[in-house]
Amino acid sequence: MDFFEYRDGELYCEEVKVADICEAVGTPVYLYSHRTLVDHYRKLDTAFAEIEHLICFSVKSNSNLAVIRTLIKEGAGTDIVSGGELFRSLKAGVDPKKVVFAGIGKSKEEIEYALNSDILMFNVESINEAYAINEVAGRLGKKAMIAFRVNPDVEADTHHHITTGKKENKFGIDINIAVEIFRKANELPNLDVCGVHAHIGSQILSSEPYVKSLGKLVPLIDELRQNDINIQNLNIGGGLGVVYLDEKPQFASDFAAAILPMVKATNCRLLLEPGRFITGNSGIMLTKVLYVKRTAAKNFVIVDAAMNDLVRPALYEAYHRIKPIKITSDEEEVVDVVGPICESSDFFAQERKVLKVQQRDYLSLFTAGAYGFTMSSNYNSRPKAAEVLVKDDQYFIVRERETYQDLVKGESIPKFLF
Repeated sequence: MDFFEYRDGELYCEEVKVADICEAVGTPVYLYSHRTLVDHYRKLDTAFAEIEHLICFSVKSNSNLAVIRTLIKEGAGTDIVSGGELFRSLKAGVDPKKVVFAGIGKSKEEIEYALNSDILMFNVESINEAYAINEVAGRLGKKAMIAFRVNPDVEADTHHHITTGKKENKFGIDINIAVEIFRKANELPNLDVCGVHAHIGSQILSSEPYVKSLGKLVPLIDELRQNDINIQNLNIGGGLGVVYLDEKPQFASDFAAAILPMVKATNCRLLLEPGRFITGNSGIMLTKVLYVKRTAAKNFVIVDAAMNDLVRPALYEAYHRIKPIKITSDEEEVVDVVGPICESSDFFAQERKVLKVQQRDYLSLFTAGAYGFTMSSNYNSRPKAAEVLVKDDQYFIVRERETYQDLVKGESIPKFLF
C-alpha cells in the first residue's frame, strides 16, 4: 500500500496536492511519502517479530538523509556498500552497531573508516578480502566481525542485470568450497567469523528462491558449527519485489511464514537488507511536458526529466506507470515519453498507451522511490533534481535542486591554458 491517490482527478501525496509541489519546487523532482516509508518498514518488522532480527535498510536504494533518518527512527540499521554510504548513515544518526558493510570491492581506507566507526560487521566476498580486513583490524588493534557472502547458485527469476545468486555472478564465494574458506578465515587472529550471508537478487516476487537458498544455507551453518565456527548471524539479504505494472509480490507476512521455520532451525539472529520493498512505492518522480511532437511514424511526449534523472528504463527496460497529476479526460493515445538528452535510449516509455496530455502538463512516474535519484547523474551537464518529503499535510525540501555552479564544483583550469 502507498499513500499516493487521486481525489477528484487530482493526485495527492498523503494530504498534499502534488500540483502545489510542482509549482513551488519545479520539475523534475522526486517526491517521497513519509507515511508509506514507515508503513512498509513496520510491515516487515512485524512479520518477523517472533524472532530476534535486525532490518538493515539498503542505502543504495535511496540514500537521502531524510529517508534514512525516517527508517532509523523506526529502529532500522543500514546496509552499506561504500564509505560514502557509511558517512551518510552516520550523518543520519544510525547506531553504528546496526551497520553492515557489504560490497565486493572495499578499499583498505573504507575498511579502516568502518572499523574506526565501530560498525556491526562486514559481509565478506572473498578470502583475499578477509585477509585485508584482518590486516587493517590488526593494525588498529581491533577485532572485526565478519560474515562470508555465500553464492548458493539459486535462480531468482528476475532481470539478468539484478540477479546475484547464480554461480556465474561476481558475488560471494562458491558454496561448494565455503567450509574451507570459512576455516581459513577463522584462523586469522583479528577476525570474528560469526555470520553467513546470501543475497540472490532484486525484484523477487516469490518466496521460493529464498526457500531454495535457505535449503542450502541451513546445512552449511550446521557444518560450520561442527567445525567449531561460531555462526550466530544469518543474513538473507534483500530483494523483495514491488508493483511496477501488474506484478503480484508477496506480502511481508507471507514471506515470513515461508522462511521462518528454516530460520528458526538455525537458532541465529536474522538480518535482512530490504531497499526497494521499503522505498520503491514510497516515491514518485514528477516531470513537466515541454512539447508534444506528432510525426507520421510516432507521437512523442517530450518532458523535462531525462535518463540522467531516472535511468532504469534505459538500463533495465524497466516499466514505470505514467499518468498526469491532474486527470481531465479519459482520452488516450500511443506515445513515446522521452527526455531532452541526446541519446535514443533517453526514454521513459515506448509505444505506450497513456492519457492524452498537453504542453505544460505535469506527469508522475510511479514506483520511483528506489534506484531513482541514487542512480542519477549529471550527463549532458544537467543539474540533479530536487527531492521532497511529505508528512501528512506538509512538505519539506530534503535536497535542493542543483545549480549550474554545482556542476563545476571542484573543477579548475590550469594556468597554462590561459
